Amino acid sequence: RARRGDRARDAPTFALRSAMDRVLQYNFGYLPPRAGLASDLPLSHLAAEILGPRSKKMKTAAGADARNGAGQKAALERRCVNYVRVLSAEMVQAANSGHPGAPMGCAPMAHVLWSGVMSYDPADPEWINRDRFVLSNGHACALLYSMLHLTGYGVSIDDLKQFRQLDSITPGHPENGVTPGVEVSTGPLGQGISNGVGLAMAQAHLGATFNREGFSLIDNFTYVICGDGCMQEGISSEACSLAGHLQLGRLIVLYDDNKIQIDGATSLAFSEDVGKRYEAYGWQVITVHDGDNSLESLRIAIERAQSDLYRPTLLRISTTIGFGSAKQGTAGVHGAPLGHADLATLKSSFGFDEAQFFAVPSDVQAAYRAAGAAGTAKHASWKALLGEYAAAHPALAAEFERRRAGELPAGWREALASLEWDKPLATRQSSQLVLNKLCEVVPELVGGSADLTPSNLTKFKGAADFQAASPEGRYIRFGVREHAMAALCNGMHAYGMLRPFCATFLNFFGYAAGAVRVSALSHFGVLYIATHDSIGLGEDGPTHQPVEALVNLRATPNLLTLRPADANEVVGAYMVAMERPKTPAVIALSRQGCANLAGSRAEAVARGAYVLRQAAGGPPQLVLVGTGSEVQTLEQAVPLLEGVRVQLVSMPCCELFDSQPREYKHEVLPPGVPVLAMEALAAEGWCKYAHSVIGMRSFGCSAPAKEVQKRFGFTADNAALRARELLRHYANKPAPDLLDRPDN
Repeated sequence: RARRGDRARDAPTFALRSAMDRVLQYNFGYLPPRAGLASDLPLSHLAAEILGPRSKKMKTAAGADARNGAGQKAALERRCVNYVRVLSAEMVQAANSGHPGAPMGCAPMAHVLWSGVMSYDPADPEWINRDRFVLSNGHACALLYSMLHLTGYGVSIDDLKQFRQLDSITPGHPENGVTPGVEVSTGPLGQGISNGVGLAMAQAHLGATFNREGFSLIDNFTYVICGDGCMQEGISSEACSLAGHLQLGRLIVLYDDNKIQIDGATSLAFSEDVGKRYEAYGWQVITVHDGDNSLESLRIAIERAQSDLYRPTLLRISTTIGFGSAKQGTAGVHGAPLGHADLATLKSSFGFDEAQFFAVPSDVQAAYRAAGAAGTAKHASWKALLGEYAAAHPALAAEFERRRAGELPAGWREALASLEWDKPLATRQSSQLVLNKLCEVVPELVGGSADLTPSNLTKFKGAADFQAASPEGRYIRFGVREHAMAALCNGMHAYGMLRPFCATFLNFFGYAAGAVRVSALSHFGVLYIATHDSIGLGEDGPTHQPVEALVNLRATPNLLTLRPADANEVVGAYMVAMERPKTPAVIALSRQGCANLAGSRAEAVARGAYVLRQAAGGPPQLVLVGTGSEVQTLEQAVPLLEGVRVQLVSMPCCELFDSQPREYKHEVLPPGVPVLAMEALAAEGWCKYAHSVIGMRSFGCSAPAKEVQKRFGFTADNAALRARELLRHYANKPAPDLLDRPDN
């Protein structure tokens, strides 16, 4: 007994259609309207009307009724599509801001998906086995908000009226966590389609992990609508190349091929054959020539996509941007309201009252609410299946529910605390041991490296590769695709039940910066492992040595940047990251060895900075503060400062330190005491804490690590020299309290 909810997803759907239908529909579409015939009927049906049966006496009243019913349904569907076009244009007009063209062109796609193809539950947008929908061309969000309202999500007509207004749930581009039913934040082109690949990867992995014979708990599809801009962004090429390699057959992308972008025709800058490119990636490519009118062509193309579970599918759909507007087919309808006159004409031409605004016709509302109710019924069937699954597989069901609830396994912190360190290690090496232990006790951790596994040290013991033949594997070979790697992790995190991590050199997170920013904006707690974290990587030189990287990361809201100084702090960094599922974290790790520091504590990392060594003999006269591998250098400088009472501070995370009470911050950085900071990256940013900084003010150079460090002053001798200069500067005056600010 194969239980698959309300649809047999794996079975070809074409068995329900005649052979003539398949051939004619795929190749020629539909006949133009003829008197007495509905244009949305299949060609084989129309041919039967024309060619036979030969005796008109055989035509029955029932056949006429069927034709009339089909015609009425087709008319209602056209009315639904056209109202979606109108409603989207009204939202943009009311806001006097936005993008009406793409929603009007993509309305048929959205209608087909939301009216019968997708499984979703407006009453519970978080249903884990819902089909995922991503609007990658996020500027078309008026389309998405229209569909969410019409199908019964918690988006009211008043919310649509507040499109792009302060504190509304209908912002200018989709934001997950703001609008119910929005899966991921899109707008930066290419991010959404890449998130879609991550969502499909999550489905494949979780399906392989939890599905059992007769119980397909996780078998949803991921649908993405994207435009020409997404196809032009390099990140989509990275992500879709990997999707083809992994044979993600439950990923279906609807490409809005309208041949218009902001500057004008896409031919100004874009002349490649997108279909051939995707075929080369290993995708199935299907062309729909009339995406403006032929809903049945869209349905058949989607059915064909669903039937091939060994290849992702690109539906190349020809549409007209701004369909129905006087400016249709031009760049003029891309990013500006239609104008009241054009909008009125549009409404009239589609059969709606031009004087009414945001007035959903009752028949349109009923049709879409019925689709939403059907999705709620599918969810109910799935819940019944889950109950049977729990009876048959209680241990798996318990693990399934733990992950759904977002709870970490019992004892995970204790497992990390049990680690012991008997020799100095590069922090990337201690990270490897911590990650091994963490992955042993937290099975939802999945991830990998951008072709730097031997350097990042991210392959954990017993990890099988996630490949097309082994989607249950937890180690992902992202290839040299840093930008897509981060976006795929966003998609996996958005799916739920997984905690993704990924790794590359800290310098190459510059490639991934756009997606890392989206992680922070979206509250996706992705773990970013960034090795070779300073000029201390040495011989590879300035092309690989990060200088400005931490400044950029630390400036990003809702992103933690952790640079641990030794193995204990590495443990603490992972603890901090794991305990914050809504905040991504970058853990910056050294190539060179780091001593195990006396006084370092894993639990202290959560405070951002802490006193590693108190001043001996009285209150401190000087504070030395650093991060990462430079803390050991400062520790070596303390004995060189004979006669000076020195307080040594480790600051693994500036953002966490900034969030502490002022009283605690003054314990770490006492008022009136000069502070010298050292970090083998950009000096910028340290002026918040230190009166003098040993940092980088140029790019690095290629040489062995110790020679590079000496060249730029990252030595104990130079730290002692600069410390005495600082003390002389403040010999006759107190050092200013840099924390004494009204905003601190």
